[in-house]
Amino acid sequence: MSYIPKIEDIKAAADRLKTVIRRTSLEYNQTYSEKYQADIYFKREDQQTVRSYKIRGAYNKMASLPADEIHDGVVCASAGNHAQGVALSCFMLKVKGTIYMPSTTPAQKINRVNTLGKEWVKVVLTGDTFDDANDAAIQFSEENKLPFIPPFDDPKIIEGQGTVGIEIMEDLPDLDYIFIPVGGGGLSAGVSTYIKSINPDVQVVGVEPKGAPSMYESLKAGKVITLEEIDKFVDGAAVQHVGEFAFPVCQQYIDDMLLVPEGKVCTKILEMYNNDAIVAEPAGALSVAALEQYADEIKGKKVVCIISGGNNDITRTEEIKERSLLYEGLKHYFIVRFPQRAGALKEFVNDILGPNDNIVMFEYAKKINREKGPALVGIELKDKADFEPLLNRMKARNFLGEYINKNHDLFSYLI
Repeated sequence: MSYIPKIEDIKAAADRLKTVIRRTSLEYNQTYSEKYQADIYFKREDQQTVRSYKIRGAYNKMASLPADEIHDGVVCASAGNHAQGVALSCFMLKVKGTIYMPSTTPAQKINRVNTLGKEWVKVVLTGDTFDDANDAAIQFSEENKLPFIPPFDDPKIIEGQGTVGIEIMEDLPDLDYIFIPVGGGGLSAGVSTYIKSINPDVQVVGVEPKGAPSMYESLKAGKVITLEEIDKFVDGAAVQHVGEFAFPVCQQYIDDMLLVPEGKVCTKILEMYNNDAIVAEPAGALSVAALEQYADEIKGKKVVCIISGGNNDITRTEEIKERSLLYEGLKHYFIVRFPQRAGALKEFVNDILGPNDNIVMFEYAKKINREKGPALVGIELKDKADFEPLLNRMKARNFLGEYINKNHDLFSYLI
């Protein structure tokens, strides 16, 4: 598709949204400015009414449709942020909305959608994945001749998301770099269009999770491709197929695409919370997690990171911490072969573990009439440099059965 957003359409979207959304702050961040010797600013879309930028595109799309077209209602599918944006838009426009969500959606997100949409929305839970819910939503939309509100692949959605760019350029017209989280491409297409139209010299850097590099691979191939498998952990930016409308825009305006490991994203989520009390969802932390890859280029420059959302389910905290520790090389799992004799565990604790090593998991079943008894042991380190000495001590005393972290199938099964 040859669609490129027009600046006047993005400005028209801003007019529609001015009484609907919050103008989110562009905050100077002392922590990361000092770390990278640059002026780092956070565009805080996590402070938006629905705790993400999604309300901008959803409302702009719905408000652009003729009244008779939405008279009987609208339909959408989402596992989170888009559903909330559509729900609030339904309430504000007094339009009925049928919102399809996977059956696996946490109750907190379902309740949030119902709270925002009140009596104007109906949540339908179906299927185990977003794709299942999306297929059901499209079928319902077609059968009932109701408008379908897509999460990212629509001109009006893109133009609505582009209003983030208007606010950034008004607050910091002389920025040098902007880092934008990329999922389906709606936000990056809209923002990059506006920013490049005002200042073509601004370097636009898109950021995707390493486990879902759909835009990265599409740009490399020169066409939209569909990934067979993705890691869905960074759920706000994990798509198998980027938008057909968004792709040519990103192809024209994005200067570089970066990939960030999911574990590093988790480290940044914890870091942002501990340092600045910012509750970022995984997709919301992507832009900050990518700064390290541009550490040399951004020195002395003005840099904006879009914090795209803050809908982070508190039940994911342990998983986030676990992924962070694994990525940072601070948590390791082993099958340890304990000799079937008294004092073996004491020897392991006293002579093999380092002074700062901590056993955080231990599962052991004694095997009768065998010389060795295997145990699954998890060890947390304070410094990743302690790993090799620990491994060498285990090998030297013949305790090591297998290192689990790098055995994906066994790790997934046991941990």
